[in-house]
Amino acid sequence: MLVGIVARRGNRRASFLAADIRDRLREADVEVWLDEATAESHGESGRPVSAMDACDLVVAIGGDGTFLFAARGVGDTPIVGVNLGEVGFLNAIGPDDAVEAVLDEVEALRAGELTVREAPRLVAAGDDWVSPPAVNEIVLQGAQRGPAGGIDLEIRVDGSLFSSGRADGVLAATPTGSTAYNLSESGPLVHPDVDAVVLNEMCAEAGMPPLAVGLDSEITVRLSGAPEAHVIVDGRVTRSPDPPATVTIRTADTPIRLAGPDAEFFEALNKLE
Repeated sequence: MLVGIVARRGNRRASFLAADIRDRLREADVEVWLDEATAESHGESGRPVSAMDACDLVVAIGGDGTFLFAARGVGDTPIVGVNLGEVGFLNAIGPDDAVEAVLDEVEALRAGELTVREAPRLVAAGDDWVSPPAVNEIVLQGAQRGPAGGIDLEIRVDGSLFSSGRADGVLAATPTGSTAYNLSESGPLVHPDVDAVVLNEMCAEAGMPPLAVGLDSEITVRLSGAPEAHVIVDGRVTRSPDPPATVTIRTADTPIRLAGPDAEFFEALNKLE
């Protein structure tokens, strides 16, 4: 069995906890990969996160940002989140319980009894490219936000016009991502059990309210009226098509697969400021 560990970069507590989990797993005859930065801090060779899809299980130690970083490389490998952050929508295991909880998940995997929950991801695509999958959201925007920025949008859902006009941009969020950037843009919260994608225009001059559409919907956005445009996947610019350009957003073929105990949605909500 092969388990990958990705720890929050530059965080001593995460690094030490990663080493504790590594040591206990090796004692249990499990091969362990550490991410490159964590491994270097412990004087050993690591593996890039992009290679973690070769693992049977991946452990992310940190906040939701660390989970998203790990999720970029796991493919359909189940991922367990250990929460060192404040809220923890994605990371359900506390640091004091982390070692034993990870060992429990490994034993369940060995016995063929691992419980995995799936959550949708999104991808954006152009004429000759497809983005990495997003756990939280995909944002389409101009070069910058604010009065000197903005971009003209024409947004269609399954071919029907939803909205058009000038805005800072538009985001499409999964239920997981509804608590992230979408929430800061006054979008609705979506319970994890609801199968929906939220469309939310950002600072539109005359836009529509946020809209929830089905996971099987195809969202098409035409970007124009700006010198450049950006496709941002979970906070990272992954493509910069030259306007006018059309970008399609749809549900990814491979969902994120979550192992370990459920994060308590309402308890996490109460931690939001």
